Formats: sequence, structure tokens, C-alpha cells
Amino acid sequence: MAATPERLLALAALVIVVFAETGRIPVDNPATHLELTMIHEAMVLEYAGPELALVTLGEAMRLGLLLSLVANLFFPWGIATAVSVPGLAAGLAVLGAKTAMLAVVIAIVEVSAAKLRLFRVPEILSAAFVLAVLAVVTGLVMP
Repeated sequence: MAATPERLLALAALVIVVFAETGRIPVDNPATHLELTMIHEAMVLEYAGPELALVTLGEAMRLGLLLSLVANLFFPWGIATAVSVPGLAAGLAVLGAKTAMLAVVIAIVEVSAAKLRLFRVPEILSAAFVLAVLAVVTGLVMP
């Protein structure tokens, strides 16, 4: 599939939402000096042991599911087209490679980005909403 404007806008919107949904955007509340106010860290404060492992596993599964969704929606090559063991194995291997590449990109962005102030998060999510609306409008207007 070609990289049309509506696909690029939708990709940008979905990537921003994936970052926010999985807690990959470090958010800091400027009203306090504690690091415990970061949203993705505050969720796991009440858990320890097996419960913490399950919460962490759930977060990893959600990230993997969303990354595989982005990988297959916007980079659709390598998807199995026939039901056969070699085809499904090749499709699974390509999906793993695409997801790993997206995870590397997310890690690079996450490491290079500083903490966002809490009042900036709605602006970023609003930008994702605007990008999604622009993608829909562009898809309806362009032939």
C-alpha cells in the first residue's frame, strides 16, 4: 500500500495514542517534588510479588498487542495469505520482526524525550485527535 496522506496522519495519531495508552510518555506533575506522581508509576505502587508480575505482564501484553496492530495496519507486508504451516510461521516471524523494529523506535524516542509536564498531556492527545480527524477528512476528500 502507498503512503497516502490519510495513512500518514492516521499513523501519527495512532502512534501518539499508543504512547499515551501504554504509559510510555513519562509524565510529571509539576505541583509536587515526588517521582511517584508519574501516572504510569502510580498504578503499580500498591502491588508486590506475583500481583506486580501480573500487572507488568499485562502492560507488556497491551504494548505488544498495540504494536502488532500498528505494524500490521500500516506496514502490511509479510502477512500470511493462505492457511499453511510455513505461511503462518513466516507471517509470525515477519510480525515479530516488525514489532521488534517498532519497539526499538519507541525505545529510542522514550530515551531521548524528557518528562512532559502534566498540563502538556492533553495538548498532545488533542493533537492526536486533530490528526485522526484530518486523516478521516483527507480520506473522504481525496479520490
